[in-house]
Amino acid sequence: MPRKRKLLAQLSALQSNSSFPPFDALENLNATPDGDSSPKSSKYFAIEKKKFSQLEDDFFNQPCISLAKSFLGQILVRKLPDGRELWGRIVETEAYLGGEDEASHSKGGKQTQRNAAMFMKPGTLYVYQIYGIYFCVNVSSQGEGAAVLLRSLEPLQGLDAMRELRSASKKGPTKLLKDWQLCNGPSKLCQAFGIDKAFDQRDLTQDAAIWMAPGHDLPGEQDVVATTRIGIGNRGEWAQKPLRFYLRGNKFVSVVDKKREREMAAMGHFSCS
Repeated sequence: MPRKRKLLAQLSALQSNSSFPPFDALENLNATPDGDSSPKSSKYFAIEKKKFSQLEDDFFNQPCISLAKSFLGQILVRKLPDGRELWGRIVETEAYLGGEDEASHSKGGKQTQRNAAMFMKPGTLYVYQIYGIYFCVNVSSQGEGAAVLLRSLEPLQGLDAMRELRSASKKGPTKLLKDWQLCNGPSKLCQAFGIDKAFDQRDLTQDAAIWMAPGHDLPGEQDVVATTRIGIGNRGEWAQKPLRFYLRGNKFVSVVDKKREREMAAMGHFSCS
């Protein structure tokens, strides 16, 4: 079955099992403030106006590496102040294991005002700034000071709003971003979803502006590539550990490791494509 038809069929099945009523009051959820009600969803995934169930505490309460893998295929949802909702399927993550991890902000068990969210209950957002202008979003897990970085999303709904938010962060005229360029990197997805420092220490199970919904087309182990993390510099053996996870063959991933994919295929993890 073609990808689009398969996703639509799975979405329909998921929505029919949802315990949430349809929110008729948001009939114009995707309409822009000027009244334009033209479709704003990705051509790869049609979202109807019914809220999915939400991932709860027990989902987030798992070890860091397990959570990083479990995030793949789940859906990050962001509700904007004007009522529009942005949806993105998580396709790439990185695990940061806390005290022992030389690449972690909490290495050595160091707790500061900046990284306090890493020590809070699993499911707490840790948002930090890089280069003084960009943001990255992480989610705390089990383990002292452990958290998962969200690296890339596959945009599903609200793509026009994502483009507006990405453009607003740049000076001067900008080129129209293609779908795959909207959220293929940790700072890009924060721009596209309007996530900044104000989201630090928010609880994904309690917040009205950001949460996670369960994906229905979840990957198996054979679909996941495990490779080294990006941009962590010289961290000795920790720079070589396979703590980045992404969906093989997904064009929304930020950086593909073809060498690692060939190695995993040779070991029988998945067939070479």
